[in-house]
Amino acid sequence: MALFAARPLGALPQYSSTFASPAKEAKLITKYTDTTRLGTPWAKDPSVIHFGGRFLMYYTIPAVKKNPQGVQGFPKGLAIGVAESADLKTWTKMGEIIPRQQIEWNGIAAPGAIVIRGKVHLFYQTYGNGPRDAINHAWSSDGLNFERDPGNPVFHPDPALAKWSIGRAIDAEAFVHGDKLMLYYATRDPAFKVQKIGVAQAPVNSAFGKGDFKNVSNDAPILAPELPWERDCIEAASIVRRNGKLYMFYAGGYNNEPQQIGVAVSTDGLKWKRLSDKPLLANGPPGSWNSSESGHPGVFQYGNRTFLFFQGNNDRGKTWTLAATEIGWNRNGPYLK
Repeated sequence: MALFAARPLGALPQYSSTFASPAKEAKLITKYTDTTRLGTPWAKDPSVIHFGGRFLMYYTIPAVKKNPQGVQGFPKGLAIGVAESADLKTWTKMGEIIPRQQIEWNGIAAPGAIVIRGKVHLFYQTYGNGPRDAINHAWSSDGLNFERDPGNPVFHPDPALAKWSIGRAIDAEAFVHGDKLMLYYATRDPAFKVQKIGVAQAPVNSAFGKGDFKNVSNDAPILAPELPWERDCIEAASIVRRNGKLYMFYAGGYNNEPQQIGVAVSTDGLKWKRLSDKPLLANGPPGSWNSSESGHPGVFQYGNRTFLFFQGNNDRGKTWTLAATEIGWNRNGPYLK
């Protein structure tokens, strides 16, 4: 994504400084990347679930430079990789979800996976269409082979109603809250410079198709950049429920500005308050593997343990690696273990 200079900031709201110094590096439980398409490390946008007795991670893989041998008309754009693990530490690539529908042909990316009624539902964005990118939906009985919704895309905000948005929708995150499936998304302002987060919702017993989702952020975004480290971008919401509250791990700053990870809290999934004026997980110090960024969080709750997956690199986006660290909890909220 293009980088934009930080916009002028007025007086900032006051937040508690709950988190420890962001200069401290997180202890990693895993690192994983994908070299199958380019021959160099490139994997972004992790989303992890437990399904079928193993852990599955969905992530963005790069565009291919040429068709695989013997394959005509292979879609060259971004696609989605699938890896599995028995322990959240060692991962094996199992396959790819490649563009199939006409609307997907320029690429698909940033998957958000959720298990509902015994199936994996995948919400993901189209890529390469600028303001027209939107959220698609597919589902699977085995976590590897997906059936597309014939009505894709299933959601994007209507800029005539949500006048603060240009109508784009990316970085899907699906989360069940009560009798609703909350669909969090990132979008740009009408000038296509500032990234903000909105949310739509559908009945949890629906098919999650076009027409099922109602945008509940028509009046305003639920989170927009305010702090200096967030610059002109808030994106990649990832939600977990803990002790009766919802916690949103989000990315602040465009790629490699650096992008870093903050946390907000909510009781209803609609109104959010930042926990700190500092990122929970910052980019690493010079010379570290993630010195260019720690971004695009994918939080995963398994039993009573919480794992924060994220992307990083040290070459300003020439390569990308996924990693995870364990999150602890206290009365103030999450902390890096």
